Amino acid sequence: MTLLTGQHIIGGGYSASGPGRFYAINPSNGEILLGEFAVATKEELDLAVAKAGEAFKQYKQLSGIERADFLEAIATEIEAIGDDLIERCSAETGLPLARLQGERGRTTSQLRLFASLLREGSWVQAKIENALPERTPLPRVDIRSMLRPLGPVAVFGASNFPLAFSVAGGDTASALAAGCTVVVKGHPGHPGTSELVGRAIQNAVKKCGLHEGVFSLLQENGFQTGVALVEHPGIKAVGFTGSYKGGMALFNIAVNRPEPIPFYAEMGSTNPVFVLPGARKAQAKSIAAGYAGSVTMGAGQFCTNPGLLITAANEDITDFEQYIKEEFEKTTGATMLTPGIKSAFDQGVVALQQHGLTELIAKGVSAGTTTSAEPVLFKATTAALISEKILSEEVFGPSSVLVAAQDKASLYEVANSLSGHLTATVHGTAEDLEEYRELIAILEDKAGRVLINGFPTGVEVCHAMVHGGPFPSTSDSRTTSVGTGAIERFVRPVCFQNYPQSLLPAELKDENPLGINRLVDGKWGF
Repeated sequence: MTLLTGQHIIGGGYSASGPGRFYAINPSNGEILLGEFAVATKEELDLAVAKAGEAFKQYKQLSGIERADFLEAIATEIEAIGDDLIERCSAETGLPLARLQGERGRTTSQLRLFASLLREGSWVQAKIENALPERTPLPRVDIRSMLRPLGPVAVFGASNFPLAFSVAGGDTASALAAGCTVVVKGHPGHPGTSELVGRAIQNAVKKCGLHEGVFSLLQENGFQTGVALVEHPGIKAVGFTGSYKGGMALFNIAVNRPEPIPFYAEMGSTNPVFVLPGARKAQAKSIAAGYAGSVTMGAGQFCTNPGLLITAANEDITDFEQYIKEEFEKTTGATMLTPGIKSAFDQGVVALQQHGLTELIAKGVSAGTTTSAEPVLFKATTAALISEKILSEEVFGPSSVLVAAQDKASLYEVANSLSGHLTATVHGTAEDLEEYRELIAILEDKAGRVLINGFPTGVEVCHAMVHGGPFPSTSDSRTTSVGTGAIERFVRPVCFQNYPQSLLPAELKDENPLGINRLVDGKWGF
């Protein structure tokens, strides 16, 4: 087993100067794991941000190919950790080894996907308007523009994906790809995992000959470091995945700074699933099984787990309800990521019953541990869903609410009442989908990803993926935190007017040395 230092990674060095210490806990059995982790001090944070600022001056000037080499080196270093990473991560999160092996593959694959984007190069949106000195009545000067990095970025590690949404996850990968330096605030639920991955990034920095301040990792088991990072004037953008409460608290800090900065938060979603009459009649059992599996997958701790099942009750749905009930009763609870997350889930279930006017109609089987979540299925009326907003808010864990709309108008009313979600799903036959076109049009305004005849768990990391949605699922519906589009969060357009060729970035030079697709005098080409 690789030894852990418990120190912060600050550029090329390590530090643990403050008195505060905390420990990782195995959520499966409550055991305190080996390793004593330091709590970051203000001085350590200031040093990390200062180094990130110095490194940015050099890192932003690297070519896309050089940054691609760096991202690929990070992926290689993560793989080189081997089983030690998977075993420590499983001990800290309770997640099974096979799940984490797959997640490691996703983590390294997305790093390499961004590398391929950088090598191709067109993502910078290079635009050139050549000078027209003879134009009348006024000549046109030479004008060129492209996307350029914002500066040092703060990234918050997420609890539910300790590899793919944490230290070297999508936020870090996209920020580094954009040309930004990164300071990560590790999640306290998996500090050992964070350190191992942080050291892999540090090794890649050294092997690629980059400025040491390109990457730093700070740890704590509270909130002060995170708040201080968002407040710090040296930080120019933030990537966050977590709760609505935590996300909004940090968002308000970010936008109320003397210099407001972009704060990209993914804050949770109920991901409604609509089952139309034809599909319910033809595929009731398979839809019920698929839905129960999606709700309970990973103990309901995926941000895309569905928490609302809405069907159009033009006829009796007793059989469908019974199928759903039976499928839930077959499920077994699983260990949640931390005792705190389990406590929040329990409180959320109680709140649904107390304030949402819901009827508990099914429970899964308990796994018998103090941190395992028992899957639950509630039933509510459309009137309750519309009037009691708590019913459409995320309860992070394996819970869901079944709602039966009386007719098409009622179904549309429910859809229109929804706030923003990461996903929305429709199950329907060809005839259903034609008849309920208006529903699909409504959902396009309510979610970042709309699915037909599927389930939302499982987010493909690719160029076309959108993992974001209208508020409150995210703080900015124009962005995605998964897929290569995530790079656009950490850049801004810069215009270069009357620049001599010697000063222009390679992407904007006349000879197009990188061979990228560019918009020249209104026409795309190479």
